[in-house]
Amino acid sequence: MSSHTHPISLQVGDALLIVDVQSDFLAGGSLAAPQSDEVIPVLNGYLAAFQQAGLPVLATRDWHPSDHCSFRPQGGPWPPHCVAGSAGANFASGLKLPVDVIVISKATDRQRDAYSGFEDTELDPLLRKAGVSRLFIGGLATDYCVLHTVRDALKLGYQTLLLQDAVRAVDVQPGDGERAVADMLKQGARAVTLNHIGAISP
Repeated sequence: MSSHTHPISLQVGDALLIVDVQSDFLAGGSLAAPQSDEVIPVLNGYLAAFQQAGLPVLATRDWHPSDHCSFRPQGGPWPPHCVAGSAGANFASGLKLPVDVIVISKATDRQRDAYSGFEDTELDPLLRKAGVSRLFIGGLATDYCVLHTVRDALKLGYQTLLLQDAVRAVDVQPGDGERAVADMLKQGARAVTLNHIGAISP
């Protein structure tokens, strides 16, 4: 798997998009992804770099009604999770989001699931308005919401960098996460890790 060896300079037009780092997807949550807590310190490293560079930070969250179609009682595949306003829907307590983080709530319609942060949200217009052309995307889970968000970002024409050290998979089927990463790279995303984020451009 090829990734960059030379550093990437953060510049105007870049934004950090953190996908669904919410309590229900972390250890002890109703839909915990294995080792998901490991993304938090790494994402905090990216957050520090983006804040130092004065660049926008966005965070998506599942914000489901209590009878959402994706929940098992309604015939969906998942246990109830990230119900709007519940403790499980909170962002991870250790995640150092800036005060001016732009929060995107998704999958708010009872009858529609939405794995992508772009689906039925203001994410694309907000990014366009902010002049963003390159997106750095990490979070949970690799094989669902990260995968679909990255796919949509690429379709919409954003240069898309996958934070390979800051994603974890649910792996309903063993290897789902690895297959999702391969899929994203094949579609044009670039894999980076925190040690690639080099000098901050003025």
